[in-house]
Amino acid sequence: MPRTPHSAPHLRVMSVLGLLAALLLPLGVTFAPGALAAPTADPVRVMPLGDSITGSPGCWRAMLWNRLVDSGYKDIDFVGTLPPQGCGQAHDGDNEGHGGELVTNVADQNLLPGRLASTHPDIVVMHFGTNDVWSSIAPDRILAAYTKLVTQMRASNPDMRILVAQLIPMNPSSCAGCAQRVVDFNARIPGWARATGTDRSPVTVVDQWTGFSTAADTYDGVHPNASGDDKIAARWFPALSAVLDAGVPQDPGDPGDPGEDPAACTARFRAVSSWQGGYQGEVTVTNTSASAVRGWTATVVPANGARLTQLWNGSLSTAADGTATVRNAAWNGTLAPGASAAFGFVATAPATAGTPAATVTCTGTAPAA
Repeated sequence: MPRTPHSAPHLRVMSVLGLLAALLLPLGVTFAPGALAAPTADPVRVMPLGDSITGSPGCWRAMLWNRLVDSGYKDIDFVGTLPPQGCGQAHDGDNEGHGGELVTNVADQNLLPGRLASTHPDIVVMHFGTNDVWSSIAPDRILAAYTKLVTQMRASNPDMRILVAQLIPMNPSSCAGCAQRVVDFNARIPGWARATGTDRSPVTVVDQWTGFSTAADTYDGVHPNASGDDKIAARWFPALSAVLDAGVPQDPGDPGDPGEDPAACTARFRAVSSWQGGYQGEVTVTNTSASAVRGWTATVVPANGARLTQLWNGSLSTAADGTATVRNAAWNGTLAPGASAAFGFVATAPATAGTPAATVTCTGTAPAA
Protein backbone atom coordinates (compact mmCIF):
# COMPACT_ATOMS: atom_id res chain seq x y z
CA MET A 1 0.00 0.00 0.00
CA PRO A 2 1.77 3.21 -1.13
CA ARG A 3 2.39 5.62 1.74
CA THR A 4 3.47 9.23 1.85
CA PRO A 5 6.95 9.31 3.44
CA HIS A 6 7.73 11.67 6.29
CA SER A 7 11.19 11.98 4.76
CA ALA A 8 13.04 14.98 6.12
CA PRO A 9 12.80 14.39 9.90
CA HIS A 10 13.38 10.68 9.47
CA LEU A 11 16.50 11.28 7.38
CA ARG A 12 17.88 13.55 10.06
CA VAL A 13 17.29 10.87 12.69
CA MET A 14 18.95 8.22 10.51
CA SER A 15 21.93 10.49 9.83
CA VAL A 16 22.55 10.97 13.55
CA LEU A 17 22.15 7.26 14.25
CA GLY A 18 24.45 6.34 11.36
CA LEU A 19 27.15 8.66 12.68
CA LEU A 20 26.73 7.20 16.17
CA ALA A 21 27.10 3.67 14.76
CA ALA A 22 30.24 4.64 12.87
CA LEU A 23 31.81 5.98 16.05
CA LEU A 24 30.86 3.08 18.32
CA LEU A 25 31.38 0.02 16.12
CA PRO A 26 35.21 0.24 16.21
CA LEU A 27 34.91 0.13 20.01
CA GLY A 28 33.03 -3.15 19.88
CA VAL A 29 29.64 -1.65 20.65
CA THR A 30 26.83 -3.30 18.69
CA PHE A 31 23.14 -2.53 18.32
CA ALA A 32 20.23 -4.86 18.82
CA PRO A 33 18.45 -5.93 15.63
CA GLY A 34 16.17 -3.15 14.45
CA ALA A 35 17.74 -0.50 16.69
CA LEU A 36 18.63 1.62 13.68
CA ALA A 37 15.43 0.93 11.74
CA ALA A 38 13.51 3.94 10.49
CA PRO A 39 10.25 4.69 12.32
CA THR A 40 7.25 3.20 10.58
CA ALA A 41 4.47 5.37 9.17
CA ASP A 42 1.24 5.70 11.07
CA PRO A 43 -1.63 3.44 9.97
CA VAL A 44 -4.21 4.89 7.61
CA ARG A 45 -7.19 5.93 9.72
CA VAL A 46 -10.62 5.10 8.25
CA MET A 47 -13.83 6.48 9.80
CA PRO A 48 -17.08 4.59 9.05
CA LEU A 49 -19.70 7.38 9.35
CA GLY A 50 -23.48 7.05 9.39
CA ASP A 51 -26.46 5.88 11.41
CA SER A 52 -27.64 2.48 12.66
CA ILE A 53 -26.89 0.83 9.31
CA THR A 54 -23.24 1.67 10.02
CA GLY A 55 -23.15 1.23 13.79
CA SER A 56 -25.92 -0.84 15.32
CA PRO A 57 -24.24 -3.27 14.95
CA GLY A 58 -23.08 -2.53 11.38
CA CYS A 59 -21.55 -5.95 10.79
CA TRP A 60 -20.58 -5.01 7.24
CA ARG A 61 -17.71 -3.17 8.91
CA ALA A 62 -16.38 -6.45 10.32
CA MET A 63 -16.67 -8.10 6.92
CA LEU A 64 -14.96 -5.16 5.22
CA TRP A 65 -12.15 -5.11 7.79
CA ASN A 66 -11.44 -8.80 7.30
CA ARG A 67 -11.58 -8.52 3.49
CA LEU A 68 -8.94 -5.79 3.73
CA VAL A 69 -6.72 -7.74 6.12
CA ASP A 70 -7.04 -10.94 4.11
CA SER A 71 -6.03 -8.98 1.00
CA GLY A 72 -2.83 -7.74 2.61
CA TYR A 73 -3.88 -4.34 3.94
CA LYS A 74 -2.31 -4.56 7.39
CA ASP A 75 -1.53 -0.92 8.10
CA ILE A 76 -5.10 0.36 8.61
CA ASP A 77 -7.04 1.57 11.63
CA PHE A 78 -10.83 1.94 11.73
CA VAL A 79 -11.59 4.93 13.98
CA GLY A 80 -14.59 6.49 15.67
CA THR A 81 -15.85 7.61 19.06
CA LEU A 82 -18.14 4.56 19.32
CA PRO A 83 -16.84 1.11 20.39
CA PRO A 84 -17.29 -2.27 18.66
CA GLN A 85 -20.75 -3.83 18.90
CA GLY A 86 -20.15 -7.54 18.45
CA CYS A 87 -20.75 -9.19 15.07
CA GLY A 88 -19.11 -12.49 16.06
CA GLN A 89 -15.78 -12.05 14.28
CA ALA A 90 -12.56 -10.34 15.20
CA HIS A 91 -12.21 -6.89 13.67
CA ASP A 92 -11.38 -3.29 14.44
CA GLY A 93 -14.83 -2.12 15.48
CA ASP A 94 -14.35 1.59 16.21
CA ASN A 95 -16.93 3.58 14.25
CA GLU A 96 -19.06 6.72 13.98
CA GLY A 97 -22.41 5.08 13.26
CA HIS A 98 -24.98 6.64 15.62
CA GLY A 99 -28.35 4.87 15.62
CA GLY A 100 -31.30 7.10 14.75
CA GLU A 101 -29.13 10.05 13.74
CA LEU A 102 -30.06 12.36 10.85
CA VAL A 103 -27.28 13.78 8.74
CA THR A 104 -29.13 17.12 8.70
CA ASN A 105 -29.09 17.22 12.51
CA VAL A 106 -25.38 16.39 12.60
CA ALA A 107 -24.75 19.31 10.24
CA ASP A 108 -27.14 21.74 11.94
CA GLN A 109 -25.76 20.99 15.41
CA ASN A 110 -22.09 20.89 14.29
CA LEU A 111 -21.57 17.46 15.84
CA LEU A 112 -18.92 16.25 13.40
CA PRO A 113 -15.95 18.55 14.18
CA GLY A 114 -15.56 17.19 17.71
CA ARG A 115 -15.69 13.61 16.45
CA LEU A 116 -13.07 14.37 13.82
CA ALA A 117 -10.83 16.06 16.38
CA SER A 118 -11.00 12.94 18.57
CA THR A 119 -10.12 10.47 15.79
CA HIS A 120 -8.19 12.30 13.01
CA PRO A 121 -9.31 10.14 10.04
CA ASP A 122 -7.54 10.11 6.69
CA ILE A 123 -10.53 8.50 4.92
CA VAL A 124 -14.27 8.77 5.64
CA VAL A 125 -16.60 5.98 4.49
CA MET A 126 -20.11 7.46 4.69
CA HIS A 127 -23.54 5.83 4.38
CA PHE A 128 -25.72 8.54 5.84
CA GLY A 129 -29.19 9.94 5.21
CA THR A 130 -31.58 7.00 5.62
CA ASN A 131 -33.35 8.62 8.57
CA ASP A 132 -33.57 11.92 6.71
CA VAL A 133 -35.18 10.24 3.69
CA TRP A 134 -37.57 8.40 6.01
CA SER A 135 -38.46 11.77 7.57
CA SER A 136 -39.33 13.25 4.15
CA ILE A 137 -36.52 15.80 4.30
CA ALA A 138 -35.92 17.31 0.88
CA PRO A 139 -32.88 16.11 -1.09
CA ASP A 140 -31.60 19.69 -1.36
CA ARG A 141 -31.41 19.96 2.41
CA ILE A 142 -29.75 16.55 2.82
CA LEU A 143 -27.14 17.41 0.19
CA ALA A 144 -26.54 20.77 1.87
CA ALA A 145 -25.79 18.80 5.04
CA TYR A 146 -23.42 16.57 3.05
CA THR A 147 -21.62 19.66 1.79
CA LYS A 148 -21.26 21.10 5.28
CA LEU A 149 -19.86 17.81 6.60
CA VAL A 150 -17.37 17.63 3.73
CA THR A 151 -16.27 21.18 4.50
CA GLN A 152 -15.75 20.19 8.14
CA MET A 153 -13.82 17.07 7.10
CA ARG A 154 -11.48 19.18 4.98
CA ALA A 155 -11.03 21.69 7.82
CA SER A 156 -9.87 18.71 9.90
CA ASN A 157 -7.71 17.29 7.09
CA PRO A 158 -7.35 19.13 3.76
CA ASP A 159 -6.35 15.84 2.11
CA MET A 160 -9.39 13.90 3.30
CA ARG A 161 -10.51 11.08 1.01
CA ILE A 162 -14.30 10.72 1.12
CA LEU A 163 -16.35 7.71 -0.01
CA VAL A 164 -20.08 8.39 -0.12
CA ALA A 165 -22.70 5.67 -0.62
CA GLN A 166 -25.80 5.79 -2.68
CA LEU A 167 -28.10 4.47 0.04
CA ILE A 168 -29.24 0.87 0.21
CA PRO A 169 -32.94 0.46 -0.68
CA MET A 170 -35.55 1.05 2.01
CA ASN A 171 -39.09 -0.33 2.10
CA PRO A 172 -40.42 -0.45 5.67
CA SER A 173 -44.07 -1.36 6.17
CA SER A 174 -44.67 1.97 7.94
CA CYS A 175 -43.37 4.14 5.08
CA ALA A 176 -45.05 3.61 1.73
CA GLY A 177 -43.12 6.40 0.02
CA CYS A 178 -39.67 5.57 1.34
CA ALA A 179 -38.65 3.26 -1.51
CA GLN A 180 -39.12 5.92 -4.19
CA ARG A 181 -37.64 8.67 -2.02
CA VAL A 182 -34.40 6.68 -1.74
CA VAL A 183 -34.31 6.32 -5.53
CA ASP A 184 -34.89 10.05 -6.00
CA PHE A 185 -32.22 11.01 -3.48
CA ASN A 186 -29.63 8.57 -4.82
CA ALA A 187 -30.06 10.04 -8.30
CA ARG A 188 -28.80 13.38 -6.98
CA ILE A 189 -25.63 12.09 -5.30
CA PRO A 190 -23.34 11.67 -8.35
CA GLY A 191 -23.89 15.27 -9.49
CA TRP A 192 -23.31 16.55 -5.98
CA ALA A 193 -20.08 14.52 -5.74
CA ARG A 194 -18.76 15.84 -9.07
CA ALA A 195 -19.34 19.39 -7.88
CA THR A 196 -17.89 18.79 -4.41
CA GLY A 197 -14.81 16.68 -5.10
CA THR A 198 -11.41 18.28 -5.60
CA ASP A 199 -8.07 16.96 -6.80
CA ARG A 200 -6.70 17.25 -3.28
CA SER A 201 -9.77 15.83 -1.52
CA PRO A 202 -11.73 13.63 -3.95
CA VAL A 203 -15.28 12.42 -3.32
CA THR A 204 -16.00 8.90 -4.60
CA VAL A 205 -19.56 7.64 -5.01
CA VAL A 206 -20.14 3.97 -4.16
CA ASP A 207 -23.36 2.41 -5.47
CA GLN A 208 -24.85 0.46 -2.57
CA TRP A 209 -28.35 0.43 -4.07
CA THR A 210 -28.01 -1.67 -7.21
CA GLY A 211 -28.49 -5.39 -6.61
CA PHE A 212 -29.56 -4.94 -2.98
CA SER A 213 -32.96 -6.44 -2.10
CA THR A 214 -34.99 -5.27 0.87
CA ALA A 215 -36.76 -8.64 0.86
CA ALA A 216 -33.63 -10.81 0.80
CA ASP A 217 -30.97 -8.54 2.31
CA THR A 218 -32.73 -6.83 5.25
CA TYR A 219 -34.64 -8.12 8.25
CA ASP A 220 -37.08 -5.21 8.44
CA GLY A 221 -37.01 -3.45 5.08
CA VAL A 222 -34.29 -1.08 6.31
CA HIS A 223 -31.43 -2.74 8.22
CA PRO A 224 -29.16 -5.32 6.54
CA ASN A 225 -29.12 -8.97 7.56
CA ALA A 226 -26.04 -11.18 7.06
CA SER A 227 -26.39 -11.29 3.26
CA GLY A 228 -26.96 -7.55 3.19
CA ASP A 229 -23.85 -6.93 5.27
CA ASP A 230 -21.85 -9.07 2.87
CA LYS A 231 -23.14 -7.10 -0.13
CA ILE A 232 -22.36 -3.75 1.52
CA ALA A 233 -18.82 -4.84 2.40
CA ALA A 234 -18.30 -6.16 -1.14
CA ARG A 235 -19.26 -2.76 -2.60
CA TRP A 236 -17.06 -0.75 -0.24
CA PHE A 237 -14.01 -2.97 -0.70
CA PRO A 238 -12.88 -2.06 -4.25
CA ALA A 239 -13.47 1.65 -3.71
CA LEU A 240 -11.60 1.71 -0.40
CA SER A 241 -8.76 -0.49 -1.62
CA ALA A 242 -8.31 1.81 -4.63
CA VAL A 243 -7.88 4.78 -2.30
CA LEU A 244 -5.42 2.84 -0.14
CA ASP A 245 -3.46 1.73 -3.20
CA ALA A 246 -3.25 5.30 -4.48
CA GLY A 247 -1.73 6.47 -1.19
CA VAL A 248 -3.13 8.77 1.47
CA PRO A 249 -1.19 11.83 2.69
CA GLN A 250 -1.18 11.65 6.48
CA ASP A 251 0.74 14.67 7.70
CA PRO A 252 -0.80 17.74 6.03
CA GLY A 253 0.50 20.03 8.75
CA ASP A 254 4.18 19.06 8.54
CA PRO A 255 6.57 21.66 7.07
CA GLY A 256 7.35 21.03 3.45
CA ASP A 257 4.12 19.18 2.63
CA PRO A 258 2.43 20.10 -0.65
CA GLY A 259 -0.75 22.14 -0.64
CA GLU A 260 -1.96 24.87 1.68
CA ASP A 261 -2.70 24.83 5.40
CA PRO A 262 -6.27 25.63 6.40
CA ALA A 263 -7.19 28.50 8.70
CA ALA A 264 -10.36 28.83 10.73
CA CYS A 265 -13.11 31.15 9.54
CA THR A 266 -16.85 31.54 9.88
CA ALA A 267 -19.50 32.66 7.40
CA ARG A 268 -22.78 34.41 8.18
CA PHE A 269 -25.72 34.94 5.78
CA ARG A 270 -28.30 37.73 5.86
CA ALA A 271 -31.07 38.68 3.47
CA VAL A 272 -30.75 42.34 2.43
CA SER A 273 -34.05 42.55 0.57
CA SER A 274 -36.51 40.23 -1.16
CA TRP A 275 -39.18 40.36 -3.84
CA GLN A 276 -41.45 38.00 -5.71
CA GLY A 277 -39.10 35.52 -7.38
CA GLY A 278 -35.82 36.50 -5.79
CA TYR A 279 -33.78 38.28 -3.16
CA GLN A 280 -30.50 40.05 -2.45
CA GLY A 281 -28.22 38.37 0.06
CA GLU A 282 -24.94 39.08 1.77
CA VAL A 283 -22.38 36.74 3.35
CA THR A 284 -19.78 37.94 5.84
CA VAL A 285 -16.60 35.88 6.19
CA THR A 286 -14.65 36.34 9.44
CA ASN A 287 -11.15 35.09 10.23
CA THR A 288 -11.47 33.29 13.58
CA SER A 289 -7.89 31.96 13.66
CA ALA A 290 -4.99 33.46 15.60
CA SER A 291 -3.08 34.37 12.45
CA ALA A 292 -3.83 36.12 9.18
CA VAL A 293 -5.43 34.31 6.26
CA ARG A 294 -4.34 35.03 2.72
CA GLY A 295 -7.46 33.75 1.03
CA TRP A 296 -10.87 32.22 1.71
CA THR A 297 -13.52 30.12 0.00
CA ALA A 298 -17.18 30.16 1.01
CA THR A 299 -19.87 27.63 0.18
CA VAL A 300 -23.45 28.90 -0.15
CA VAL A 301 -26.31 26.41 -0.29
CA PRO A 302 -29.50 28.44 -0.84
CA ALA A 303 -32.69 26.94 0.56
CA ASN A 304 -35.99 26.18 -1.14
CA GLY A 305 -34.73 25.97 -4.71
CA ALA A 306 -33.09 29.39 -4.93
CA ARG A 307 -30.01 29.92 -7.11
CA LEU A 308 -27.35 32.60 -7.13
CA THR A 309 -27.30 34.51 -10.44
CA GLN A 310 -25.13 37.56 -9.77
CA LEU A 311 -22.26 38.13 -7.33
CA TRP A 312 -19.90 40.94 -6.37
CA ASN A 313 -16.70 41.10 -4.27
CA GLY A 314 -15.78 37.53 -5.16
CA SER A 315 -15.76 34.94 -7.93
CA LEU A 316 -18.67 32.52 -8.32
CA SER A 317 -19.01 28.95 -9.54
CA THR A 318 -22.29 27.08 -9.26
CA ALA A 319 -22.90 23.32 -9.22
CA ALA A 320 -25.82 21.61 -10.92
CA ASP A 321 -27.67 21.28 -7.62
CA GLY A 322 -27.43 25.03 -6.93
CA THR A 323 -24.53 24.87 -4.46
CA ALA A 324 -22.41 27.99 -4.97
CA THR A 325 -18.67 28.25 -4.31
CA VAL A 326 -17.38 31.77 -3.81
CA ARG A 327 -13.67 32.61 -3.73
CA ASN A 328 -12.27 35.91 -2.53
CA ALA A 329 -11.47 38.71 -4.92
CA ALA A 330 -7.90 39.95 -5.27
CA TRP A 331 -8.52 42.82 -2.86
CA ASN A 332 -10.40 41.12 0.00
CA GLY A 333 -8.66 37.77 0.53
CA THR A 334 -6.13 38.78 3.19
CA LEU A 335 -7.77 39.02 6.61
CA ALA A 336 -6.06 39.76 9.90
CA PRO A 337 -7.22 37.80 12.98
CA GLY A 338 -10.79 38.88 13.72
CA ALA A 339 -11.17 40.79 10.45
CA SER A 340 -14.09 40.28 8.05
CA ALA A 341 -14.93 40.61 4.38
CA ALA A 342 -18.35 40.53 2.76
CA PHE A 343 -19.70 39.60 -0.64
CA GLY A 344 -23.16 40.19 -2.00
CA PHE A 345 -25.34 38.35 -4.46
CA VAL A 346 -28.71 38.22 -6.17
CA ALA A 347 -30.64 34.95 -6.18
CA THR A 348 -33.68 33.81 -8.08
CA ALA A 349 -36.23 31.80 -6.12
CA PRO A 350 -39.57 30.05 -6.75
CA ALA A 351 -42.60 32.15 -5.93
CA THR A 352 -43.41 29.75 -3.09
CA ALA A 353 -39.90 29.78 -1.59
CA GLY A 354 -40.79 31.85 1.46
CA THR A 355 -38.24 33.67 3.63
CA PRO A 356 -34.75 33.72 2.07
CA ALA A 357 -32.37 31.31 3.78
CA ALA A 358 -29.04 29.66 3.02
CA THR A 359 -26.47 27.40 4.66
CA VAL A 360 -23.03 28.99 4.47
CA THR A 361 -19.58 27.68 5.43
CA CYS A 362 -16.04 28.78 4.71
CA THR A 363 -12.41 27.72 4.79
CA GLY A 364 -9.41 30.01 4.98
CA THR A 365 -5.84 29.63 3.74
CA ALA A 366 -3.03 30.47 6.13
CA PRO A 367 0.11 32.21 4.85
CA ALA A 368 2.93 29.86 3.93
CA ALA A 369 5.34 29.23 6.79
